[in-house]
Amino acid sequence: MTSYKRKALKLSALSAAVLSILVSQSVTADPVTESIENALKFGQKDAKYGQIKFDLRYRYENDDSKALNKKVGNASTVRLRIGYLTPKFHGLQAYAEYEGNQDFGANTYNSLRNGKGTFETIVDPQEHELNQLWLSYKGIPDTEVKVGRQRLILDNSRFIGNVGWRQMEQTFDSVLITNKSLLNTTIKAGYILKAQTILSTVDSMQTPFLNVGYNFEGIGTLTGYGYWMDINSPAGAPYNQGASNQTYGVSFNGKRKITDDVKALYRAEYAYQKDYGDNPTQYEADYYHVMGGVSAFNVTAKIGFEQLDGKGALQTFDTPLATGHAFNGWSDQFLGTPANGLRDVYASLGTKVMGVKLLGVYHDFSDDTGGMDYGKEWDLLAVKKFAKHYSVIAKYAYFDGDNGRFDTQNFWLGAGVSF
Repeated sequence: MTSYKRKALKLSALSAAVLSILVSQSVTADPVTESIENALKFGQKDAKYGQIKFDLRYRYENDDSKALNKKVGNASTVRLRIGYLTPKFHGLQAYAEYEGNQDFGANTYNSLRNGKGTFETIVDPQEHELNQLWLSYKGIPDTEVKVGRQRLILDNSRFIGNVGWRQMEQTFDSVLITNKSLLNTTIKAGYILKAQTILSTVDSMQTPFLNVGYNFEGIGTLTGYGYWMDINSPAGAPYNQGASNQTYGVSFNGKRKITDDVKALYRAEYAYQKDYGDNPTQYEADYYHVMGGVSAFNVTAKIGFEQLDGKGALQTFDTPLATGHAFNGWSDQFLGTPANGLRDVYASLGTKVMGVKLLGVYHDFSDDTGGMDYGKEWDLLAVKKFAKHYSVIAKYAYFDGDNGRFDTQNFWLGAGVSF
C-alpha cells in the first residue's frame, strides 16, 4: 500500500469516526454542541479572533442502470471541508478553506479520474484542493466586494451554482460586487476567470455576469440577468469552447399569503441564448420555466414545466455552470441538453413528519415539441436535521427510459456535520 493510500485511509477512518460520534451526541448532548461552537470561535461568542468552519459529510451512493458493459457503481466516500474566517477589520474579511474527498472502503465506481471506466459513473473523485480563498470589503455603503476563489450561487443556481450535491463542489476564481443601495433592489455584478469543477480540475474562461433583482414585498422578486460565458478550455474538459454562450433572461419568483394557513407559490421565467466567444457553432435557443403550487397545513404541492430548446447537435440551450443535479431529475440523465431539446413536465409533493422532511417528485421527459418521449422519473427524499448542525439523508431516483435510453436507479444514504 502506498504512503498516499495509507494517509487517505487514515483520514477516511478518522472522518467517519468523528462523524458518527458527533451525530450520535447531537441527539442527546446540547452542551457538547455548544462547547464545539465555542471552541471553533476560540472561546469568544462574538468570534473576535475569527472562527473555524467545519463540514464533514459521509455518503454511500449506488448507481445501477441497464447500460451495456457497465457494472453497478458503488461509492462510499467521506468529504471534509475545514476553513478559517477572519474577524472583520475596517470592512475587510478573509476566508480560506481546504476540501478533500476520500474513498472509504472498497469502492467500485467511475469517478472520471480513477480509471475505472467499466463501472457506472459517480462523480465524486478522491481529490484534495483549495476550495475557497477570498477577501471581501464592505467599506462602501450598501456594497460588498469579494475577490478570489469563492462559492457563487445566483438565484436558483440554474445558470451559475456550486453543485453542492456532489462531494467536491464547484467554486470560481472571480470578482463579485453586491449592491443594495436602491430600495428593494439587489444588484450582483461580477467576472469569472476560472471554474474549479466537481472533478477538482480547473477550466479557464472570461465570464462577466449581471443579475438585478427587485423585491415586491409580499408578492415576489422580479429578476433580470445577463451571462456571457467565453470558455477557453479545450475539447474534453468539463467546460469547453463549445459550451460558450451568451444568455439574457427574466424571471418572477414568489409566494402570496392567501390565508393564515395557505400560501400560493409561483415562478415564471424566460431566457434567450446564442453562441458567444470561442464557440465554433452559431445557434439560437430559448428557455422556459413555469411553476405553480400551494403550501397548506404542512403540505407543499407544485406542478411545473421547464423547457430547454434544441435545434440539433451543438445547437442546444445549455447551462454549463449550473447546479444541474437540482433540475430535471436526480438520476442526472439530462445534465447536457439533448440535440432535440428537453421538455420536463414535473410535479412534487412535500411535507414534514416528526421533524423528517419528506419529498416526492415525478418527471415526464420529452423533446422540446413533446413528440418524442425520453422517459419518466420518480424521485424520493427523506432528510432529518438535528440540533442545527447535524443531518441524515436517504434519497432514491428511478428513471424509466424510452427511445433507447437505459433504465437507471440511484440510491443515496448519508450523514453530515456542519459548523
